[in-house]
Amino acid sequence: MEKQINSKKIYEGKIITLYKDQVLLDNGRRTEREVIDHKGAVACLPFVGRDEIILIKQYRYPVRKEIFEIPAGIIEMRENPDSAVRRELLEEIGYTSNNIEHVLNFYTSPGYSNEILHLYFAYNLKKETPNLDYDENITFKLLPLSESVNMVREGKICDAKTVIALLIASSKIFLNFL
Repeated sequence: MEKQINSKKIYEGKIITLYKDQVLLDNGRRTEREVIDHKGAVACLPFVGRDEIILIKQYRYPVRKEIFEIPAGIIEMRENPDSAVRRELLEEIGYTSNNIEHVLNFYTSPGYSNEILHLYFAYNLKKETPNLDYDENITFKLLPLSESVNMVREGKICDAKTVIALLIASSKIFLNFL
């Protein structure tokens, strides 16, 4: 197990803090680790009916293109994941739900970040008015789950949280037919 010798804060933003840590390895060697401390996030695959879902499409500056994703966002200060996912559904696609299922939690990139993502599925959606953040430009698309899985296979959906959610959902629906 690696032991932290010291830590230096390099950058602090509204979403992440970057540290450069010096660590001692099991073999006695010293090395550095760059670590992104993250607040945590939620993501939700919204179902409209049994096999129809909503995906959002938005421009993502780091990859310099528009991509398809499930609704997602940061967990705010003093907010729990269940509240955050409900807020994000309303903000990004304008829906609420009283039937939200927690699916799993996973680390998004544990090689350099402690970000944990809480994944949910939402059913029995009720249409409301979207409440986008000032810096978001989002459109959304209603499509069959099977079509979205094909988009994963074709490389048209390559966002990790979305791929994970779609593959879990498709296997879950498939297993229900057995």
